[in-house]
Amino acid sequence: MEPILRFKSFSSGSCGNCYFLGLEEEGAITAAVLIDAGVSLRRLKRELAAEGLGLDSFSAVLVTHDHLDHIRALGSYCKHLGKPVYATPELLYALSHHTFTLDYIGAVKRPLSDGDWTEIVLGKISVRAFVVPHDATQTVGYAVRIGGRNFVIMTDIGAMTDQALAYARGADTVVIESNYDLEMLLKGPYTYDLKMRITRGSGHLSNDQCASAIRAFLHPGLRHIFLCHLSENNNTPELALAASRAALADAPGPDGSLPVPTLRALPRRTPSQLFRL
Repeated sequence: MEPILRFKSFSSGSCGNCYFLGLEEEGAITAAVLIDAGVSLRRLKRELAAEGLGLDSFSAVLVTHDHLDHIRALGSYCKHLGKPVYATPELLYALSHHTFTLDYIGAVKRPLSDGDWTEIVLGKISVRAFVVPHDATQTVGYAVRIGGRNFVIMTDIGAMTDQALAYARGADTVVIESNYDLEMLLKGPYTYDLKMRITRGSGHLSNDQCASAIRAFLHPGLRHIFLCHLSENNNTPELALAASRAALADAPGPDGSLPVPTLRALPRRTPSQLFRL
């Protein structure tokens, strides 16, 4: 029987980011990781309980970067859960000096292998980080091998890279930022400097840039695409989905067609369902 993945977003956006990725075997989740720690421990516990899961359901936390919406509760996780926190050595160094984490991360930090896969759960989950452009100390996306399946997440990415595209071309599930609609952003209330910060390659990915990336990484084995980190002020789920749907329609394979993956936009402030992939 083919492995089943379970994926849930607890929050996705500047209000907070936190995701659960697990492997289901014989009706039970046997291995799982958390990606980012932007929601409170109390909320995390409540949302997991709503799915019949506990804080013991995941083995480790992966961190994408040190902006507050991704690590706001990481110190609490470290202090009360004691689970290993995986990131690149550069990012772990930054977290060791960050006000929100410096007192708690020392005993649980685990550096990822440089340029290689790191096994997180023996025989079940391995991860590899890839650096993406974003204006944090360092920002990474993750390729996750889980139960023989391939999952990629790249949130807060100012511009697409060849390496990110290569990992996405090998994945059956991709979570990708679709942060803003360019027209909404340019006509909106943000200052000129903030608009430039968002659009100039080290900020966030627009709907159109996300759509271009989808055209580039679409392949026959791709089954699921999740759009994440949508802006509350400069985007709507309808606009983000429309751009990505157009990309899927515009990208036929050599025989004139490709299997169409499911496409979903993750909610900002509320949890998603626990998807079965």
